[in-house]
Amino acid sequence: MKKLKKKIQKPTTLDAIKAMRRGNREAEMELLGPGFHSKNRTHKSEKLYTRKKKHKDDFV
Repeated sequence: MKKLKKKIQKPTTLDAIKAMRRGNREAEMELLGPGFHSKNRTHKSEKLYTRKKKHKDDFV
């Protein structure tokens, strides 16, 4: 029986892109910490009613 040699694959551009994405994810996790962090938020209207004290006009 002959021994089969494993073919060594050369890195491709897709591998480079995957590595860059992995690195970016790890860097972002170090920066922001664990958990979910949304990237896109809807714009809040100025007319939106809120009961919080920090949004009331007379609170200073």
